[in-house]
Amino acid sequence: MTKFLKKDQLLSNWYEIDAKNAVVGRLATVISKIIRGKNKTTFTPHMDDGDFVVVKNIEQIKFTGKKFQNKKYYRHTGHPGGIKESTPEELFDKKPDQVLKLAVKRMLPGGVLGKKQLNKLKIYSGDDHPHSAQNPKIINLEKLNNKNIIKN
Repeated sequence: MTKFLKKDQLLSNWYEIDAKNAVVGRLATVISKIIRGKNKTTFTPHMDDGDFVVVKNIEQIKFTGKKFQNKKYYRHTGHPGGIKESTPEELFDKKPDQVLKLAVKRMLPGGVLGKKQLNKLKIYSGDDHPHSAQNPKIINLEKLNNKNIIKN
């Protein structure tokens, strides 16, 4: 018999990840698993059982290959002929946190549940963040996948 948790039984933890020299896609997969709650034994696909993730040093994140200049992000203004495109380089100059947020957003389910889970992602430039009172557990990415992180 499968046991499902009720809303009042859900517990959320806080995790802190240093994005220094981390590859965007690999970091986004780790974050999306934690935010969805897939790292827990109590994972339920239709419930928000995920944890909060604080990412710091977002300005030192990396892309592999030539994706920083060549990858395209598309958005639409809602007007006829209003499709806009930008590269990660252009987006990074305006909003450095948006590059990682888009990568994580596309790994979460669409709809209300995905939006609710994306709100558990907190991204900051530099080492300081206002969530130190929650005592986040530190996740060391280099130990997690030492072979897969590309260092430039």
